[in-house]
Amino acid sequence: MANRSEETEHDAVSRRSHQGGMILDLMLKRPIRWLRMLVEELHWSFFFGVIVVYGVSQGLGKGLSKVSTQYYFKDEQMIQPSEAQVYVGLIQVPWIIKPVWGLLTDVVPVLGYRRRPYFIFAGVLSMVSMMVLSLHKNLQLGLALSCLVAGSAGVAIADVTIDACVTQLSISHPTLAADMQSLCGMSSSIGSLVGFSLSGVLVHLFGSKGVYGLLGMTAGLIVVVGLILKESPSRSPGGKHVNEKFIDAGSAIWKTFQYGEVWRPCLFMLLSAAVSLHIHEGMFYWYTDSKDGPSFSKEAVGSIMSFGAIGSLVGILLYQNFLKNFPFRNVVFWALSLSVLSGFLDLILVLRINLKLGVPDYFFIVVDEFVSHMISRIKWLPLLVLSSKLCPAGMEGTFFALLMSIEHVGHLLSSWGGGVLLHALKVTRTQFDNLWLVIVIRSLLRVVPIGLVFLIPNVDPSSTILPADMLMNRRSEDVVETDKIEMTALLSNEA
Repeated sequence: MANRSEETEHDAVSRRSHQGGMILDLMLKRPIRWLRMLVEELHWSFFFGVIVVYGVSQGLGKGLSKVSTQYYFKDEQMIQPSEAQVYVGLIQVPWIIKPVWGLLTDVVPVLGYRRRPYFIFAGVLSMVSMMVLSLHKNLQLGLALSCLVAGSAGVAIADVTIDACVTQLSISHPTLAADMQSLCGMSSSIGSLVGFSLSGVLVHLFGSKGVYGLLGMTAGLIVVVGLILKESPSRSPGGKHVNEKFIDAGSAIWKTFQYGEVWRPCLFMLLSAAVSLHIHEGMFYWYTDSKDGPSFSKEAVGSIMSFGAIGSLVGILLYQNFLKNFPFRNVVFWALSLSVLSGFLDLILVLRINLKLGVPDYFFIVVDEFVSHMISRIKWLPLLVLSSKLCPAGMEGTFFALLMSIEHVGHLLSSWGGGVLLHALKVTRTQFDNLWLVIVIRSLLRVVPIGLVFLIPNVDPSSTILPADMLMNRRSEDVVETDKIEMTALLSNEA
């Protein structure tokens, strides 16, 4: 009996040890092996650009700017939630015209260079606009919006420039396309996590305008990317050659869009984003209301959003480890189905049902934020991978930017539609009686994209979608070779 008891105890210890080893492998060893594999397959310097643009500019910058802009509109400009929702959509306009930035980086060299000048210009534009917002007292709403749009344009230009590198590598390394998108998404999520975690405290300590000053300083890293980017000067910089390339670019874009495998997923991205109305500003005003809402502090708002960033990171890990080999259509379908259900969590919160069940507001909102962002990331990643496979060679930056701009048009429509809905149902700075109805309408509209998933190709990420002739360079001089897109140390340039 004693021996049997010892054997049972030994087996239990072995199982716990095995389970602990599996968790350690999943959370630490496997990601390290994955990163090491990418470093071996791709140049190490590729990571530097991804970290700066996705991790710092977009991730950290998003976390800091979102909370600071919400309080800036609410406390500095004193506007209604419906107006704030419309203005938030307006700030995203530079992302809609990303094809313009992509076309410039692909076919219009500046002083013989295609990438470096655009990184430098993007960084300077963001720095100047953020510093104006930070240092100018009593800035009029129109000028403030202009600065916010300019700052957004700087981030968008840097984004489309690094996207050209990512997309080109996706063509040359098709089996790593999903891995590269996961790397970009992970950098963005970790940056967002840090940004949101610090945002509430920083807004409390320095105010929203003080945070804009910090954003201006972080934008300087984009300038550094432009300064240390090793890039061979482009030949044939004449105006006639540039005009010919514009014509070639337009022809390539038109030819690519004639394929049903291209225009159908583009239509899905536009419609699915447009009908998924954004009501974030209405919820934010309710969160911070002292009468009807939970009256959260700045620190609490920032910490809540940080859990959303954690949810995004978990979504990336789930997709990378378990879902990346499944067909695009299947993953998007189930993610959309879960998104419909998660939308009603806000209804439980606003109707205060959670309090009747004994669940505190903060805990419930944290769970809501985590789940909704995790599902959103799982839904978005396969669409990103799919988009990278729809780009013809030589036009990677332009076409990928065009695909992303279609998504941003949908988000602009959803933001403005949410603002109209908040205004129509009379949700104001102090009145939230109809906020529950806004949530119901928003959640029901999320059902619509489920009926459109047939527009997404039913193929897996390892499949080739475009014809072979569109994935081959027609003009070698028009393409920046993959091995030339690398970051080097300043000492290497000096040598």
